[in-house]
This record gives sequence, C-alpha cells and structure tokens, in this order.
Amino acid sequence: QVQLVESGGGLVQAGASLKLSCAASGRTFSNYAMGWFRQAPGKEREFVAAISWSGGSTYYADSVKGRFTISRDNAKNTVYLRMNSLNFEDTAVYYCAAQIWSWGTVTPDGYNYWGRGTQVTVSS
Repeated sequence: QVQLVESGGGLVQAGASLKLSCAASGRTFSNYAMGWFRQAPGKEREFVAAISWSGGSTYYADSVKGRFTISRDNAKNTVYLRMNSLNFEDTAVYYCAAQIWSWGTVTPDGYNYWGRGTQVTVSS
C-alpha cells in the first residue's frame, strides 16, 4: 500500500502559476504510475495528467495541454504538477493517484490509491 499527500494548493489570480506536489510513502514509488485528477463543486472527478513509472511518458487532458506539466522524482518519492496560465475553470480540489498495472488511465476507477486532495482556487 502507498500513502499519498498533496500540497501546494492555494488562492491565486487568473494568469498565475502554481506547483503541486504529491509525496508518497509506503511501497516503492517507482512501482506506481501516477495521475492527477481534479474535482470542482457539483462536478465529477476529471482526469488532468498522468505519468509513467519512470517518468518517460506523459499524457494530458486537452483542457490543460500546453499549460500544465506533470513530472516525478523517484528518488524523492514525489510527483509534481506545474500549472501555468491558471484560469477560473481550473478551480477545484486536485488529487494525486497511483496505479500499478498500467499508466495513463483517464478514469478514476483505474487507480488503486488516492490522496486527500489540495484546494486550488483561481480568482478571475
């Protein structure tokens, strides 16, 4: 089992940047492909970005492509989400998630472990 803790959220103005972190503990971090999801009030949890076990492959939702960057540091057991050019529609609770047998899954049920989330609020 792996435990995930997100950090780095906050309140920012439109156009600003934030970098989220997700620290993992427990099992060997490099055994897990990672993903970021977000959930806005009244909406379903949606896929944001995913990264493979080594970090060599990444995949993004169309809504964030070109603005967000996912990365990982297996030596630090951490996955990151760099978010640039934030807009009001990016306001949500952001969750990191871990999956074992595949990577790049865009549905939440494909992930085995979840963090509790960090709030990102973008003021217009």
